[in-house]
Amino acid sequence: MDMITNLRTFLAVASHGSFASAARHLHVVPSVVAKRIAQLEKSVGSRLFERSTRTITITDAGQRLLPRVRHSLMEFEELLKDARRDDGKLEGHLRLMLPTTLSMAHLSNAIVEFMRVHDRITVETVLADRSVSPLEEDVDIMVSGRLAHYDGVSQVPLAPTNVLLCASPEYLAKAPPIDHPSDLVDHTCLIFSPQGTTWAFESERGPLYVDVQARLASDDNHTLSRGVERGLGISVLPRYIARKGLDAGTIVPLLEHFPPQDRWYKAYIPRRKERLARVEAMCEWLRLAIEQLNALGACNPIFGHCD
Repeated sequence: MDMITNLRTFLAVASHGSFASAARHLHVVPSVVAKRIAQLEKSVGSRLFERSTRTITITDAGQRLLPRVRHSLMEFEELLKDARRDDGKLEGHLRLMLPTTLSMAHLSNAIVEFMRVHDRITVETVLADRSVSPLEEDVDIMVSGRLAHYDGVSQVPLAPTNVLLCASPEYLAKAPPIDHPSDLVDHTCLIFSPQGTTWAFESERGPLYVDVQARLASDDNHTLSRGVERGLGISVLPRYIARKGLDAGTIVPLLEHFPPQDRWYKAYIPRRKERLARVEAMCEWLRLAIEQLNALGACNPIFGHCD
């Protein structure tokens, strides 16, 4: 803790402009402030303040260090605050950022059931379908199926979402035959825009990749599903989205011997929060919810949703 104390002292001197004023703020004598600054300067290998008989001026090295110290101390104070709040008990607040389609289809029900079980947890949900760091949004857990990397953020795999290649009977009646993923180059495709125009398939010889031409690109799977049912083209859809169309016969699966690669949902968590008991519990609950969604389709009595 000596380093933390010295950093706090450095920040106080920089803020108050003198050892004496910093000492009064910290409730110590000026000689203690001077000793702490000397220890810190020895640790960093640079003078942080220029002293004269009347003034103290921060050096260039001190100016470079100042914003990093301020940020580090804020992080440390937040860590202490979380540690005091979280001693393994499931209580406190969770701010979640969730993908719109998945939340409307299923996760909203799972979260309500989580709160029924853990009545000392409060939750705030934000629906978003964009790539943004949870640190920027002050989010405890961000669930996303998009490939992303953020500094200071851990990725926790939750579960894959089973997907299928599909089209409508109306489209297939007028389209060229499709017997292999390579045939997709001759077809009209509807793409999930975060995944791009390269579709990946499994085969006995390993993954196959096909670049497709998109007539419709959307980050909303419901829009793609409607396009498929109306005969606009071929798409890769989550099974829980396609289930109603499959049951009604307005959507039919294609190339079942070459299944599309599953899409993984991950939890993106600020590293300083990933060991909080409430965060770990919610991640496990979300993992189970997505796994159950895969197993049961859009009908999931375990998490309170059955249509």
